[in-house]
Amino acid sequence: MMRYFQDMEYRNIGKSDLEASVVGFGGWQAGRQGWGTEFDDRDCIDAMKYAFNNGVNYIDTAEMYGHGHSEEVIREAISGMDREKLVIATKVNPPHFKHDEILRSCENSIRRMNCKYIDLYQLHWPDHSVPISETLGAMEELVDSGKVRYIGVSNYNREELEEAMASMKKHEIVSNQMRYNIIQRGVERDLYPSMKVHGISMIAWSPIAKGLLSGKYGHENIPTDQVRKNDPLFSRERLKSFEPLISTLKTIAEKRDKTIVQVSLNYLLKKGAFVIPGIKRVDQIKDCMGSSGWSVTDAEVSEIERLAPGTESPGD
Repeated sequence: MMRYFQDMEYRNIGKSDLEASVVGFGGWQAGRQGWGTEFDDRDCIDAMKYAFNNGVNYIDTAEMYGHGHSEEVIREAISGMDREKLVIATKVNPPHFKHDEILRSCENSIRRMNCKYIDLYQLHWPDHSVPISETLGAMEELVDSGKVRYIGVSNYNREELEEAMASMKKHEIVSNQMRYNIIQRGVERDLYPSMKVHGISMIAWSPIAKGLLSGKYGHENIPTDQVRKNDPLFSRERLKSFEPLISTLKTIAEKRDKTIVQVSLNYLLKKGAFVIPGIKRVDQIKDCMGSSGWSVTDAEVSEIERLAPGTESPGD
């Protein structure tokens, strides 16, 4: 099922009945830690409210973002809104993957966001120190209790995802959230094709490569915030190497009367993924929302992939 709000597209996440905007609101930045000081909670709340009032119904966060602070910001943003119209997703941190700790983490997330249930509860990263059957057994209990509607995972490779799927007793995994953008396309080798076979949705985090694909940064303008300054993608040499790609994205954007961000995100939407760009301010979510309701051409995709072969793995 797909419907439209202005130019926003909506799809069901996996085999669930969660009808989510294809452009979601990434809540990592709302946790505030490591993302600089040029924004505050009010900026994030205003951006969330703008998104929810203009067609974005899907927000993704995690208990580890600011040690729960992102979830607390969401609580204020959704206050007074119709909960039934929102798709709220959060993630449990691997140190809490034991049975009782999963249940406790879910309760804490619900309390911080002041919502009665979580639409999509995800395992944030694999943790091989706890049996996956124990972890997902607790997740299934949460679904049975009504505190969680659907189960997802995040950063699970094909082998890990298949192991998780095999451990499920009565429910299904509906999504896998992975780092996925024009530059980092390692998921396309075998993971994403397998997910499509099983009807599991791809949720792309870092869909504009932490802002690299916005055209804002270059070898003469390197970000200084804690999250990006140590990322190899933002070294002077790497940024310089991406200049031909950024130039091509700019050309496509100008031709289509779009922005570089919108082209970068639309590329992933064309591949069938949901995108959850990290947002700090209203202007950013406005820009990202413009990636829906149109499509890059096959020829444009080929030109993009010629300049970005996708050899970067999801973890690079």
